[in-house]
Amino acid sequence: MKGVDIHGNNAGNEIVEVFDTTLRDGEQTPGISFTNEQKRTIARQLDKLGVDIIEAGYPISSRDEMEMVKLICDEGLSAKICGLARVLTQDIDACIDCDVDLIHIFVPSSKIQRDHTTKMSEESVKEQTYAMTKYVKDHGFLCMFSAMDATRTRQDFLVDLFKTAEEAGADILNVPDTVGVSEPFSIFTLVDEIYHAVNVPISIHCHNDFGLAVANSLAAVKAGASEVQVAVNGLGERAGNADLVETVMSLNAIYKLKTNIKTEYLFETAKLIERFSGVQIPITKPIVGENAFSHESGIHAHGVIEKSDTFEPGIMTPEMVGHRRRIVLGKHTGRHSIEKKLSEIGMSPPKEQLDEILERVKALSVSGKKVTDDDLFTIAEVVTGEVARHERVVTLKELSVMTGNNLIPTASLKAVVRGKECTSAQMGVGPVDAALKAVQEIIGDEIGGDIELKDFRIEAITGGSNALAEVIVGVKKGDRVVTARGARDDIVMASVEAYINALNRLLQR
Repeated sequence: MKGVDIHGNNAGNEIVEVFDTTLRDGEQTPGISFTNEQKRTIARQLDKLGVDIIEAGYPISSRDEMEMVKLICDEGLSAKICGLARVLTQDIDACIDCDVDLIHIFVPSSKIQRDHTTKMSEESVKEQTYAMTKYVKDHGFLCMFSAMDATRTRQDFLVDLFKTAEEAGADILNVPDTVGVSEPFSIFTLVDEIYHAVNVPISIHCHNDFGLAVANSLAAVKAGASEVQVAVNGLGERAGNADLVETVMSLNAIYKLKTNIKTEYLFETAKLIERFSGVQIPITKPIVGENAFSHESGIHAHGVIEKSDTFEPGIMTPEMVGHRRRIVLGKHTGRHSIEKKLSEIGMSPPKEQLDEILERVKALSVSGKKVTDDDLFTIAEVVTGEVARHERVVTLKELSVMTGNNLIPTASLKAVVRGKECTSAQMGVGPVDAALKAVQEIIGDEIGGDIELKDFRIEAITGGSNALAEVIVGVKKGDRVVTARGARDDIVMASVEAYINALNRLLQR
């Protein structure tokens, strides 16, 4: 069966394959270059996630790329490993030398690309497609054929080209919206025609130039495509590719289709790629953004506290994707949010005090401050007179950081943890990273290793090179997350101060 049954032209196979191109098209994002070790880590994470096919790279592009694809092939992953090649024997041979599972060959098919890049006629494109598809199959490899720029190719020629690849033995045909100019209705029509013209599975590869890559991918599946090509966090050329997380969760939750993706690892996969790529996930990004399951409005927060389905999709929960729900404090906060937050540390002030705490929280927010949990707890202690409740579990005594040219940033720290003096020295990718690792080491030894740094943000409060820096961190232990701030003219000190403030609140008895 080559399609999926979602009320379109499909044939009843309920599994949609996920083809991930983060390591190939994703790395073509301007400004991104993964190290070899990062690539191996990404491949292992994608395999853990349950991706069916990992496009590991374009072996002919460089000796280093070929060696990297070989290393990924040698990892022993469950996912099939794919190599990209032009319709040229030397490109295909490079993929064969890597011992990939699938060779993905492509040729420009649109007139604009043929005229200005390959200088090939339609007939020569067909001849080369047939010859190179057969070359792959004669060497005993699975073959995917892509007509590059399919959505700008004359439709009768495109269908004829796909039939040619099928006749030569192609195992799957890929329809790329290479420059992202299509939209869901035309994608459905195009894939529908191809689906009825051939008898092999169809894959879809959409770019996001108009923000329609995910919608176009879903339309293609509805028309009969049984594989989606995606990248984590939507990385890729120009505006990127269809986002893996959004595509998979739409298929699973909205269309009720199955994939082999273990969705509970989606959030951690997105954060890994964020860290390695340096491309920050927007807070409003669907599913994995910081605000995806966050609520500030009093009505919304009240609703989700009572029943999460009231102001969340219901068919998708934060637990499904490895994320978490947050009640955020601000000028729209309601009494239920304050009550809920305070109950987490055993405080239950009467209504009059609760109202005063709420007003002070709103006043702080109106002044332009981001209200952290630590701010709320301090306000509550002042209003209720229960300041003595706050036991400082960790107290910083000394911190020194060494960094510079040809030096690995190193932080040395001395702190008192529950009355015991502790020291630590740690190296990091930067001075802040080294300092926070030093704090993590001492709390791991004295408190337990189940504390995680979940959020870290730096903002300049004032201008100039001596700007006052405000750092806000989120720290997690079990199901509980606490946010706190630090503000200094030294970013390292502000970071450590915020982290320790959050730890003290998190560990408050």
